[in-house]
Amino acid sequence: MDTTPDPGRLALPVYPRVDGASPPLLFPGYRSTALRAPSRSLVVLPQRLTEVTGPLFGHERVGELDHDLTRQHAGEPVGQRILVHGRVLEDTGRPVPHTLIEIWQTNAGGRYRHASDTWPAALDPNFSGAGRTVTDADGGFRFITIRPGAYPWRNHANAWRPAHIHFSLFGRAFTQRLVTQMYFPDDPLFFQDPILNSIPDPAARNRLVAGYDHAATQPEWALAFRFDIVLRGPQSSPFETGADDGEDE
Repeated sequence: MDTTPDPGRLALPVYPRVDGASPPLLFPGYRSTALRAPSRSLVVLPQRLTEVTGPLFGHERVGELDHDLTRQHAGEPVGQRILVHGRVLEDTGRPVPHTLIEIWQTNAGGRYRHASDTWPAALDPNFSGAGRTVTDADGGFRFITIRPGAYPWRNHANAWRPAHIHFSLFGRAFTQRLVTQMYFPDDPLFFQDPILNSIPDPAARNRLVAGYDHAATQPEWALAFRFDIVLRGPQSSPFETGADDGEDE
């Protein structure tokens, strides 16, 4: 996979939302949306030249091993190694190449390496929980990581978030961004998770659940999960609508 593309070729099209496929700005079961959701009509601000042409990759280009979250430190991280792969597609099935994808997640114990995450789970010195890659000519991407753990949060009584991985897709500029989450099959915590259940359409919710991919699983090394991301149309992936992605959510 080419990890050093020409930034001028990066292209993430802008599409209208599909009814039922994305969560509302205000969802009573998801408490923090009461503070995030706007109470007045939004004001559209024109994009300035610096926002459209500014750096997309940060201080450095995507590195050869940025997609491998298990090789960012001296030792092997704790937990079950997994492969997460898929494609970024338009509704017609046409691939979307040269798209910058970033992911972030908890470690195997369910804790983020973030100052605001203070619940008493162990940090893993060999796992930072963040990676990035660029889709290839076929829209494909691949990450090597550790299966994340569930964790408690204070949304409601005995609230636990299902294991998940955050995905962020960038277009031609840093301001062109889509954010979603990937879940794992048959998680017993789905029933009480207001973030997943805020998506009105059950079929759209299911599109956030990765499929186990036995053909891509590597013997005695790592389980594989497939997660395709569709940008528009009746089969589009749900994307977050709030301005705050929430490291602890």
